Amino acid sequence: MIKMNGKYAIGADIGGSHISCAAVEIESGRILRETLAGREVDNQAVADTIIGVWADAFAAVLSKVPVEEVRGIGCAMPGPFDYVEGICYIKGVPKYEKLYGLNIGEAIAAKLKVPDDFLIRFMNDASSFAVGEAWAGSASGVNRSLAITLGTGFGSAFVSGRIPIVDGPEVPRLGCIYHLPYRDGIADDYFSTRWFTGEYRKAAGKEIKGVREIADLAAHDPIAAELFKDFGKRLALFLAPWLKSFRAEMLVIGGNISNSYNLFGRALEENLKQENCSCSVALSSLKEDAAILGSAYLLDEAFWKSVQHALPLM
Repeated sequence: MIKMNGKYAIGADIGGSHISCAAVEIESGRILRETLAGREVDNQAVADTIIGVWADAFAAVLSKVPVEEVRGIGCAMPGPFDYVEGICYIKGVPKYEKLYGLNIGEAIAAKLKVPDDFLIRFMNDASSFAVGEAWAGSASGVNRSLAITLGTGFGSAFVSGRIPIVDGPEVPRLGCIYHLPYRDGIADDYFSTRWFTGEYRKAAGKEIKGVREIADLAAHDPIAAELFKDFGKRLALFLAPWLKSFRAEMLVIGGNISNSYNLFGRALEENLKQENCSCSVALSSLKEDAAILGSAYLLDEAFWKSVQHALPLM
């Protein structure tokens, strides 16, 4: 019989082509490094194959920690997803479409052959990242923070007292900002990898693979250098009203683009100050560990009760 008061939880970061998971000590927020497991996932595969890979990663973690001391599994999942019932609703994008309509929690439990009372819980991946940073990362010393991830997409979550805030007058609809109108589209179009590659192609007349490659050029390519400054300025002007509305004490930045912070950070911080936005700015201290920690925190019963109302809106 699984002990619901066990001291460990398994946290999982489920991305578009991978899963990373580990056991976490709930009381301290310490990841048991020796339990870390990762698997590459073919997101075009049939459902049984995908679930099998995920279950294999979880089994690897469970083999290294006493199962009777594990409360359950928390998963950081991309949407659309029913985070309350554990049902996947991803479609219209080239990943995990074969999982549409499937109860992921039940499917994983069946593969692992765990008891009926073994808990498997879910939360949005951006929210999991933000909660992890608020629990044990760069925002752990403040009460109110906005965490963003800059990469192929523009992830975000507002957090107060470690709880994602998804409604009310202080935050945008759904408690995130990727969908907000911006210039000729939405914010996700402009604060992501495709903006960098598209703008560089227009300005320099040549294709380039990603942001890291553009960053490598910045020291001797004025077009590349200017792109990053422009990005930092625009990001500050876009975020400032929401940071002030939420009264955020900290802006935490993660994602692959954050690795080039030395190229856009000064412009970001200077323009935030010009907008009278006094919050501190910090890079993610947990990086890929943030979502693992945030999802594992779903097995903390006080947090689980507090986050219930937010899950349907994620």
